[in-house]
Parts: sequence; C-alpha cells; structure tokens
Amino acid sequence: MIHIDLTFRDSNLKHRLVGLAGYGAPDMSTGRYITLEGAEGCGKSTHAARLADALDAVLTRETGGTAIGQRIRTILHDTTVTNLSHRAEALLTAADRAQHIDEIVAPALISGRHVVSDRSVYSTLAYQGYGRELPLAEVRRLNEWAVGTHWPHLVLLLDAAPEVLERRMRGRQLDRFEQEGDDFHRRVRDGFRQMAVDEPARWVTIDGSQSLDAVARAIRGAVKERLGI
Repeated sequence: MIHIDLTFRDSNLKHRLVGLAGYGAPDMSTGRYITLEGAEGCGKSTHAARLADALDAVLTRETGGTAIGQRIRTILHDTTVTNLSHRAEALLTAADRAQHIDEIVAPALISGRHVVSDRSVYSTLAYQGYGRELPLAEVRRLNEWAVGTHWPHLVLLLDAAPEVLERRMRGRQLDRFEQEGDDFHRRVRDGFRQMAVDEPARWVTIDGSQSLDAVARAIRGAVKERLGI
C-alpha cells in the first residue's frame, strides 16, 4: 500500500483543496465551529465571549470579523445609509462572510482550534431572507459559495419574547438594523425559529430570557451534549 504524506504549509491551500469536496460536504478540520444566533438583544455577544473563554476557542463575529469585514460592517450598520438595496445588502454580507471564512474560520479549524462566532451564515438567511423577504433559495445559494464546506457544526439560538428583547434594547444607540420596525424583527425571529425546526440535528434553542448564568449553563450543556467538548 502506498502512503502519501501531504503536509500543508499553507492553510489557505488546504482550505481550497477541502472546498473541492463540494458545498456542504464534511470538512477535514478537527476544530468545531459554533455560532450563536438570535434577534437583537438576545445576549449572543455576551455568551459568545463566555463560551469562547470556556473552550479556549477563537472568538469572532459576522459581520466585521476581519479588517475588510469591519469596513463592510460600517456600511451595513450605518444609520445614515438609507438607499442601500436589499440585494446589495445581501451581497455585502456574503462578501464579509467569504473573507471571514478564508481568513479566520477555516485556518483556525484546520489547525485544530474551536471557533465561536457571534452570528454566521444563518443570520443572513434570517435577516436578508426572512426579514428583507428576499428569495430564500437565492440567498442560500449565494452563501453556499461564500461558506464552502465550513458550515457551523452547532447553532445555538438564544430566543426570547419580543417584549424581553425590547426592554433590553432601551437606552441603546440603535444601528441601522436595530432601528427597523416590529414587523421586520418579527420576521427575523420567525426565520430563526423556523430554521431551528428545519435542522434539529444542527440547532439547539435556548431560552434567552433566563438569567445570565442560567443561559451560560444551558449553552455549556448543549455544547457538551452535541459536540462532546
């Protein structure tokens, strides 16, 4: 039997070779990719940081997880940007994601590091697909190209009633998405909840209205049960 030893000195090269397997195929990484999702005010940023610390994982976010992505994020969240089309918005989020996967997520996973992200591809499906009511199949197809094989292994949805989220947002300086109306945010929340129903093997829904420590315990329990880490 012939044994071929492939040593990847360039993690991006390995990522490109992994991508040849096709979208959605299992990747070659040993690290696990975990994302926290949810509507504005659900607490995902706080809990992403706590989970990353507990796992000694790479902490990142979408949008804005890279220097290029931060420039895209500035446009997307700027309240003075009033004429950005929904389609252009979706394309910008996909561009941020492609850079984020190539620069942060894929190299970390391939090196064996776990990654915890504050939002991921599923936020685009929720916000631009369900919220903006763009054709969901087209939004997903666009993001399949951006993500390649690196879909999250586990999605933690922090869900809470609208009145709870609204109370938490009081006093904040709201960005462009946060300033959207109740109907938009209802569609986004409904989108997250529907995706959790559609992909139960990948998603875990956690009651985000609980205390900070209770939510953190539920998150750690879900990660240990689903991923064994």
